[in-house]
Amino acid sequence: MRKFPVISSDEQLNRFIEAQCAAFGGEFEPVFFSDGSSVIEFLKYELPDMKVICFSDPKVDAMAVLEEIRRDPWLHYGGIVAIHDQLDEKDLRESMRDQNVIAMLKKRELAAGFQRLLKIVRQNKQILFQRGIQQHLIKSISGSFVIDNEPLDITTYSNLVTNYLYNANLIDREMKEKLHVALLELLINAIEHGNCKISFEEKSAWLEKNRDIMDLIREKNRDSGVRARKVYFTYTIMPEWSRFTIRDEGDGFDWRSRINADPAEPGLHGMGMRMAGIYVKNLAYNEKGNEVSFEIDHQVAQSNVIPAIFESALEMNFQDGQYICSEGEASDFLYYIVSGRLHVYAKGKLVSALTPDDMFMGEMSFLLSNRRSATVVSKGKSTLIRISKQDFVNLIKDNPHYGIYLARLLAQRLARLNLRMSRLNTEYLKVKKIAETAVGQEGLEGA
Repeated sequence: MRKFPVISSDEQLNRFIEAQCAAFGGEFEPVFFSDGSSVIEFLKYELPDMKVICFSDPKVDAMAVLEEIRRDPWLHYGGIVAIHDQLDEKDLRESMRDQNVIAMLKKRELAAGFQRLLKIVRQNKQILFQRGIQQHLIKSISGSFVIDNEPLDITTYSNLVTNYLYNANLIDREMKEKLHVALLELLINAIEHGNCKISFEEKSAWLEKNRDIMDLIREKNRDSGVRARKVYFTYTIMPEWSRFTIRDEGDGFDWRSRINADPAEPGLHGMGMRMAGIYVKNLAYNEKGNEVSFEIDHQVAQSNVIPAIFESALEMNFQDGQYICSEGEASDFLYYIVSGRLHVYAKGKLVSALTPDDMFMGEMSFLLSNRRSATVVSKGKSTLIRISKQDFVNLIKDNPHYGIYLARLLAQRLARLNLRMSRLNTEYLKVKKIAETAVGQEGLEGA
């Protein structure tokens, strides 16, 4: 992992973070800042995968840093770990609802939780950060998380999944919030009622004393047998939809009675389960009641954010089959892809397709001052933002970090191209070997 910023003037906290990172053998390298303007410069040029911000530090204007990030969607890259003390988490969460939050930690939770968090980050890089190159190389992503009986893990994994889908432009902000609620409810149920065997009566008595349910889970985890239980969270992310399965190691429960009960009944438990069913589709339990699965649909060819520097540029709408540019013509404009799907033809053959995940169209000929090397046609309706060469140069002069981001994007494109060529070469060699073997066999038979 590259360097990541820690925005804090608290020397004790900073030494703690430095020591925790050292335990990972240099994989995490914190860089400490106590001033907002210098950290923004770091974010622009380093595009770090993670940012740690202390929101209770009186010497740091954390909200001003958030506002700077909010103004420029490209600075949303990577995730935020929010550290606080005596703040209302609900208010803090609301102020960060449009941010890439990985986790929120109270200072008193750091000793038990920060190293756990770093382990999760290290183990799940493939789904943690936006616009990973794996989106472009494979059509589906499947995997699983093995989650400990720990409240921090629940919120962190919920954040990982929803941030990834949102940053990949697969869900919009509304669906992101709904999915987050559904995941939290179902993961908490798996740990709370499944692994920890907390009865509804025990939970009610605990909450009536104004105590946090997470503290009851930690109380149960003092039993080594309970603490050893896991939750298995499996995901499959396809272009059109995602499917999730959550299984605990408990005895299961009578889910039918909860789902079919009268919602108007006072004091009824199971509201979270039914609410999750409203927010997602095809919610279903196994017979035992210790596994639940559900699905969500993805949005089609949409971009969730438009970089701030392009907001005043010309937006263009194209219909199905309409030409955007033709092979051989002069390259005077770069296009930012807002929505839709674009087919790219070279010498009359379809060679690739572009979507908002690719961000730009025509950047190679644009930057190299060449004529267009391909013809691009809108497949269905699409919306692009057209930026002239001079405007883009002026914008990069004022925002140099955009040039760095564009260079990294081009590097990803080249990596994709090299991988395709490598695969084609491998397939060619396989076919050649088969052909040579077949010819050799025929020669033996003739002899």
